[in-house]
Amino acid sequence: MRYFKTFFIGLFLVSVMGSAQSISSNQIIPIDSLVNYLKPEVKEALSKDGVVTEAILAQYFRDKFAERYFYDWNNFDSRFNNYNSIYGGVEKKHTENAQDHLSKFSGATKWKLPFNYLNGEPVNAYALRHLARQHKIVDIAFYYYYQDKNPRYIDYFKNQLQSLNTALKSGDYEKIEDGNGVYEVFRSGYRILNWLQIHNMFLGQTSYTDKDQLKTIATLLQHGSHLCKNNPTFEPGNHQTRGMSALAMISILFRDFEGTDVWYEHAMSLLEKHMSNEINDDGFQFERTVHYHMSDIGNYFYVYQLAKISKLEVKPFWKDKLKSLFVTLTKIAYPDKSAPVLSDDTDEPWAEKNDISGALTLGYLLFESPKMGYFANDHVESKMFWYVTDAQLKMLSNIELKFPTLKEAEFPQTGYYIMREGWNPDDKMMIISAGLDDKKPDHQHGDMLGVQAMANGKVILPNYQVRYSLSDYEFFKNSMVKNVALVDDELQGKQYTSNKGGSGFGKFLELPHPKIITWKTDKDMDVFIGSHDGFKNSGVNYSRQVIYLKDDFWIVKDNFSSNKTHDYKQVWQGHYTFDESPNLIRSTFDNASGLDIYQINEADFVKSYGKRGKQWSVTSKKNQTNFSFITVLYPYKGYSNRIDEKDKRPKFKGWKLNNTEWKIGGDNPISLTKNNKSLFFSVNTLNLNNVKIELPKKADIFLKEENNELIIQLISDEAVLIDISNTKGHTKQELTPGEVVKYQL
Repeated sequence: MRYFKTFFIGLFLVSVMGSAQSISSNQIIPIDSLVNYLKPEVKEALSKDGVVTEAILAQYFRDKFAERYFYDWNNFDSRFNNYNSIYGGVEKKHTENAQDHLSKFSGATKWKLPFNYLNGEPVNAYALRHLARQHKIVDIAFYYYYQDKNPRYIDYFKNQLQSLNTALKSGDYEKIEDGNGVYEVFRSGYRILNWLQIHNMFLGQTSYTDKDQLKTIATLLQHGSHLCKNNPTFEPGNHQTRGMSALAMISILFRDFEGTDVWYEHAMSLLEKHMSNEINDDGFQFERTVHYHMSDIGNYFYVYQLAKISKLEVKPFWKDKLKSLFVTLTKIAYPDKSAPVLSDDTDEPWAEKNDISGALTLGYLLFESPKMGYFANDHVESKMFWYVTDAQLKMLSNIELKFPTLKEAEFPQTGYYIMREGWNPDDKMMIISAGLDDKKPDHQHGDMLGVQAMANGKVILPNYQVRYSLSDYEFFKNSMVKNVALVDDELQGKQYTSNKGGSGFGKFLELPHPKIITWKTDKDMDVFIGSHDGFKNSGVNYSRQVIYLKDDFWIVKDNFSSNKTHDYKQVWQGHYTFDESPNLIRSTFDNASGLDIYQINEADFVKSYGKRGKQWSVTSKKNQTNFSFITVLYPYKGYSNRIDEKDKRPKFKGWKLNNTEWKIGGDNPISLTKNNKSLFFSVNTLNLNNVKIELPKKADIFLKEENNELIIQLISDEAVLIDISNTKGHTKQELTPGEVVKYQL
């Protein structure tokens, strides 16, 4: 029955989609035939006064665009003046991009490799893909206005559009199966977005004639038909999302044509599947990067915004899922309102933060949330200025905002865990990466159980943005530039392979699989414990404990065990000095703040490395079977607040090292004590007064004495049987990692 049900659903979809194929996917409708593709009621209305001429049809669509597009093209001149006033330097940027494109490609460019730039140098795959997106043609449209409306730049756009139509007819263009397809769903979708913007910019210009306008519309309709025909079913990833976003836009803006209703339903159906499958229940986009998360915000925003303008019904599911993407950005933000770099973030290579204010400004405009307003700007990003209404722009003159109160945050499906002191400028925040998408881990980096952190307004443990076209992209995608633990010379990312088209993007075919052992938060501390199988080929079991002692510092404990000897390592990003190495390394910043990384269990040596102006240090313990780094990550501000490097038993914000009233026994046991709280690592027995605690195997525990109670929390990576006795009795109980129990004293 399941087979027949699937068969008939598929047959129905083919039948429905087939009815929309009166608009060809591989031919451009002749201008004088466009009227024949209109819906009957539209054609009838236009024919009341006789034959529908090019002028009548072009005027009709100019009027409809004024109603349906993001802004009324009749107001372009005033918008353009505001744009130049608000965004200083934007003319220079558009001019540089326009001149770059004009110097490389003729209007009648080729669309199939190999071919050369105008200077004779060969065009590579990366450049062809960007040509196919047509993003710098938008710059040329702006350049037209900066050059006193010189018609040659409108002609350039018309010629480049026509060159693609000519290539379509002859078949002389890059096909999808070659890896760099010009009509591939992402590139086609991106091109539609850009061409729609240009079309709207030129609608009031005499050099953009009625015939030119209708040819652009005919070309966009062919693109829409091609997208619908070649995307019959859901395919995971942002490429199809971009294309279906564009298909929905075409079907909204040109809903006067037969078949576009089917396009709209199909595009919205697939977009809903992307939302359902690719926006995790925790609100994070499934590819686990800020870049692609914000890219999907854009994809959905364009459609949602146009639908609202045209008063088209959109399911509540849409609103809920789209809103969750914005809410997620507020949860992962650093105290300075930026966001960490997560995997394939690509906007600014080597940057250590992401600017999320532009995205959250859009979120504020859509949902009028004061929590988003806290992160919003009084202007939208320059690119998005052309996709918001006049009424929305006015909202930014008086933003309602609410100071955030969220501290800890978790994304259990995506695998991010956040420990946060607060939202004041100097507050601390750490994010732990502990996830792997099972559908499309292409954008994942070799950073399993890696951490990033900010304190005192500085990113103290950074990660770095990347770019696909750079020769060392693979290097910056892997573990040596992450805050992770390693074994020998083995990195987490294995079997790197470049994409078929050769544009620079590549992925790891093998990455560690994480296991979340526990995540517990309370008023005293946050505890994350996880493991991964990234070193199984070497016969090494590995786990990481991250403990945040609020609001003091972090402890990272990396545990390795094996039947053979290995070199165990920690990698820490940043510029460090080794004055007291290997057990203390220090970074300092221009505001007299810094980070001390202190090894409680002695290491053997530390070595510094660097690339692209970035540096990192690798702390090593050699020739061990079983070993644990117990590392204090200690942010400080001001010289007198650093760890005293001369003290053999230093204090950390009042926490005393190996100076406790408890008598402890175990395998190299460690204690940290402050007032009524204590951390113990690798202990088997604890004795104080009439209280005796016994553990059958070494374990890590947190103790707190409060209100005549002894509060015990297991912070090890394995369950343990705890045996407690005092004058009031004797109790045995198995504790799981993170579990808390209380005993009367």
